[in-house]
Amino acid sequence: MKIQGKIVDILNKRIYSGELTVLNGKITAIKEKDHKVNQYILPGFIDAHIHIESSMLVPSEFARLAVNHGTVATVSDPHEIANVLGVAGVEFMIENGKKVPFKFNFGAPSCVPATDFESAGAVIDSNGIKQLLENPDIKYLAEMMNYPGVLFDDEEVLKKIAWAKHYNKPVDGHAPGLRGEDALKYINAGISTDHECFTFDEALDKLQKGMKILIREGSAAKNFEALIDLLPEHFENMMFCSDDKHPDDLIIGHINTLCKRAVNKGINVFKVLQAACINPVKHYNLDVGLLEVGHNADFIVVEDLKNFKTLSTFINGVLVFNNGISLIKEVVFENLNNFKCDKKEITDFKIASTANKIRVIEALEGQLVTNELIEESKNENGNLVSDIEKDILKITVVNRYQNQKPALAFIKNFGLKEGAIASSVGHDSHNIIAIGVSDEAICKAVNLIIKNKGGICVVSNNFEKILPLPVAGIMSDKNGETIGVKYAELDKLAKQIGSKLHAPFMTLSFMALLVIPSLKLSDKGLFSGSSFTFTNLEIN
Repeated sequence: MKIQGKIVDILNKRIYSGELTVLNGKITAIKEKDHKVNQYILPGFIDAHIHIESSMLVPSEFARLAVNHGTVATVSDPHEIANVLGVAGVEFMIENGKKVPFKFNFGAPSCVPATDFESAGAVIDSNGIKQLLENPDIKYLAEMMNYPGVLFDDEEVLKKIAWAKHYNKPVDGHAPGLRGEDALKYINAGISTDHECFTFDEALDKLQKGMKILIREGSAAKNFEALIDLLPEHFENMMFCSDDKHPDDLIIGHINTLCKRAVNKGINVFKVLQAACINPVKHYNLDVGLLEVGHNADFIVVEDLKNFKTLSTFINGVLVFNNGISLIKEVVFENLNNFKCDKKEITDFKIASTANKIRVIEALEGQLVTNELIEESKNENGNLVSDIEKDILKITVVNRYQNQKPALAFIKNFGLKEGAIASSVGHDSHNIIAIGVSDEAICKAVNLIIKNKGGICVVSNNFEKILPLPVAGIMSDKNGETIGVKYAELDKLAKQIGSKLHAPFMTLSFMALLVIPSLKLSDKGLFSGSSFTFTNLEIN
């Protein structure tokens, strides 16, 4: 097979007319050759950190959408399914991913459960990490969210890092806001990346200390604008990632859109493409070709180097996307799940209290971090209730692995004027999380999730709609296009009942993520991410 176009040689910073020869999945020749073919050939894009599960698609379906945008590989943390099903969940992701021509590079989830302050469906200790890292399909130790464990020399945490070093596999970081000497100790423990920086100064501090920084732009957390100005000087030590990408967003674009935005800001295209195509391969030792003779034929053909519209995608010499059509076939697989709680009663969501002031979670647009607010409560008949006028709504997290009393608190900025929204995608343990204007609406939404053993839903006075997620309660067994459309419909309904957030379900899913400050809710109670302890709802 021979392909002509303008060859983009990223490392040598040159573009020339040429011809590629591909044989048996490898590039056997690259020759300079005059022709009139006006298209560009470059290495494929790589998402340097993503949880495939957050697309609500199994890996094979994720691949079918991702190749449309020139993505040939991901560095994937199967942390979400691991919290539900343990090692068996990780193995499911690997095996499903192998059924399609796409390069998933899975890590060993380092924090299952993420903390001791929530109920997960499984535990992966240091022995489990060793078992996973022995597997050549596992490329790295995934994000070490337990940064306090690193700072305070927790024995189990250090054992996990030691096993990664033993198998010569990199360790991913996760340390939002960590600076100075604490950041230095974290890095010196062997942790090489961070995708959680949300300010320029924080990212620069970590870069100067030798860490590689990922510019994250997902469906909820959006740090591109805050960090992109670091790229011109630090392009050799930066990468692009999504972290979490909902299906409707994945239909529209992926890493290609970040390249477009960066180039439109005037950043040198070679520096942009080094972050998007080269650095992940080098850092994680990925088996992904870089458009060189003898390499795997993993490359893309794009219309231009401004919009990066993908014309064709090749993986191991196989044409997987061409002229607007994904050529990856749907695959058959068995669903697996872990969902064991019974339906709830309206009374389960009552908060009997006479407190005048309460702690309130403030959700922030485009951020995983939250603020802790002190607000006046609204009381009806001795019970704390949602205050629609002030946009202070009741939030609950319900243990989905066993029958327990729901945890309850209040949250601001979701904006609902009626009904409730709920989801079993609740990072990191994936318990049920719901927000609503009344106990009745919250109960209805939670029970709809329980009835379907997983999903996301919107309920109001006039309707109830659910997108079932029967695979571990976090992924669909349907094709990506269908799920993208259904998700977009639910997103629209959530906004119809009042939410002003860009991605209400994605933001909802992070309100139980305890390792991101300041105030979150787990199935065990209200939690301060700043002090890393439970805290009281009521202010006395």
